[in-house]
Parts: sequence; structure tokens; C-alpha cells
Amino acid sequence: MQLRIERRMMPHVPWGLIVCVLGVCALGIWNLASASRPPMAPVWTSQALYLGVGLSAVLVVCLVDYRWIQRMAFPIYVLNILALLALRVVGHTAKGAESWFAIGPFRLQPAEFMKIGVVLMLAKVYHDDFQPNQPSYGIVRLWKPVLVVMVPFTLVLVQPDLGTALMIFLSSGTVILFGKVRWYLAATIVAGVLVGGLIIWNDYVREMPEPRTTVVRHHLKKHQSQRISGWLDPEADLRGSGYHAAQSKIAVGSGGLTGKGWREGTQTGLRFLPEQHTDFIFSVWAEEHGFFSCLLLLLLYGGIFILGLGVGFSARDRFGAFVAVGVVATLFWQVFENIGMVIGLLPVTGITLPLMSYGGSSMLSVMLCIGLLVNISMRRHMF
Repeated sequence: MQLRIERRMMPHVPWGLIVCVLGVCALGIWNLASASRPPMAPVWTSQALYLGVGLSAVLVVCLVDYRWIQRMAFPIYVLNILALLALRVVGHTAKGAESWFAIGPFRLQPAEFMKIGVVLMLAKVYHDDFQPNQPSYGIVRLWKPVLVVMVPFTLVLVQPDLGTALMIFLSSGTVILFGKVRWYLAATIVAGVLVGGLIIWNDYVREMPEPRTTVVRHHLKKHQSQRISGWLDPEADLRGSGYHAAQSKIAVGSGGLTGKGWREGTQTGLRFLPEQHTDFIFSVWAEEHGFFSCLLLLLLYGGIFILGLGVGFSARDRFGAFVAVGVVATLFWQVFENIGMVIGLLPVTGITLPLMSYGGSSMLSVMLCIGLLVNISMRRHMF
């Protein structure tokens, strides 16, 4: 393994992508300085430190030829699996989930890095299995990608961390579809979405005498079921399961077009917003800066997605292309779910907003993803 950046790589650095990432990071730290106003701890200072660590990680990733990362994809994947298994023994439990390693005052969430491990392993599988003129993936050929996804998905789900498990599932599903599947598998996915809608209708919407016959509702934990029912009927339990979504929508709506001003948000200042520095950080931004600033933030995210896909489409090998698509899919679904949750379009899940929400594991994992994109772009001319 050689650690170097050659002069001929510099013209291929995706500066637009880097500017968009740094723009979101800067807005995130500024926003956290308001979300964590006294008497809360000033977490924005810790976030600035995490950003520094993340930028260092980007530099380290860029120094490594990503073909070496390709060779290390399986060990990285296995180490992440072992970390998830170790949580069952030495994991720290918080909010009902055994998802963290507690190292003194610091907490490390292995599931955040498992998302990267899954993307790298899927990219390696699709790269190694490629043969010219081979037909699209059918059920038999998909056993390797499905196995790669289902092992970590199950381990994260039983923590229980439904939100992160869902992100692994959606981002991996996007990569698998990118790998070209047979038409009947795509039709099966569409049918599965329709069946899921029917199950939700039967379990939560359909009027029937009690005790009602349900398909999955009786298998869910109470708080998980309440989140779905609160999503479908937000005003049914405003002091209970619907409290988070209701307060979030009040904050977003009260911001208007231009917002109330930095540190002038009443929902934020009076701490009506739950988890306002993590899961609901977008509510703080919307309340204090308004609709136009929300558009600016979405444009920056859009720039990351478009330029990230550009890296994938210009990659010189299948591994680089699949890694880029997987990274963009991971970031896209996380942004989509978080903002959809905050404005009431999707159920509330414990999903952070990349580069905006407070958290060391989240920041470091996202910056590692960005480092992979920069690495692939810089070396697209070398082979």
C-alpha cells in the first residue's frame, strides 16, 4: 500500500463536490450553535472537532489507491460484522437500543460504519462477478448481494435500530438495482411496495371491530407501532406518539419565507423540539432561517448527489462506479428520510441529517464516504 497524491491527480479533484460538502458542514455548525444554546452544552464546538477529524479521514482515504481498498473490502466488511456482534456483549444501551460502544465520554456507533462496509462489499461482488455479455441478474445470481445485505441488516435490526437498518436496506437495494436485475425482479419490488401499503391500510387504517386481525402490527414493539399510527393520524396523540412530529411541523411552518433569525427561534429556544441537535436539526434550520434558506440547503445536498453520481459515471472500473453509486444512495436516502420525517411526510425514525446533525460517528462515516468519492475521481485517469 502506497500513500501518495501525484500532481497529475489534482486536475481531477472534484472541487465542486468538496465546496458543497464544506458548505453544508459550515451551515451545520452555525445551526448547532443555536440549537445548543445555554443552558444546553455547546455541542457545536465538539462538532467542529469532529469535522476536523473527518477532514483528516478524507485526506487519509485520498492518499490510498482505491484498488487497495477494493482488496480490503472483505476484511472491512467482516470487521464491521464483528463490531455489531460485539455490541451484544459490551455494547452500551441508550434509548432502548444496544447500538454504541462507550469509550470514556465518547460513544461509537458501529452501524454507521457498517453502511460503508456494505457498500464496499457489494461493489467488490459486482466487480468480481462481472463477465462480458452476461445477462442481467436473476434470483440465482443475486444470492451473494442479498447475503451481503441481509447479515448486517438483521444484526442492526435486532439492536433494535430500525432507522439505520432501513437505510442499509434502501441504499443496498439501490446498488442492486444499479447492477441490472431481470424485469420480473423489478416488478416484484413494485408489487412488494403495493403489498406493504395494503398491510399498513389493513393494520392501521381499515375500520374493523376489536380485536382486529393484523399482519405485522402485533409483531412490532409498542413505540414502533405508535410511530406508524402517529404518522397516519398526526393529531390522534399530540402529547404522546405524535408529539415529535407536531412540534417539528410547528417549527418548520413558523419559519415562513425568511425565518425568525439566528437564535430567535421560539420552538428551539424553549426546547419544545425533541432531539433538536440531532434528529430534528432541520426543524431548527427551517424555523430560524426560513423557506429560502431551506432551498439553499437542499441545493447543496443536490450538488453532492449530482456530482457524486458524476464521479460514478466517469469511474474507470466497476468497483469505483458501484462504490460511488452506493455512497450517493446512502446519503440520499438519509437526507430523504430525515427531512420527510421532520415535515411529517414520513414516520419518525432515529435518522440523522448528514453533516448537519450532531454526532461524531455520523460525521466521520459521512466524511469517509466523501473521501471515497474524491479518491475515485482523482484516480479515474490512472488505469
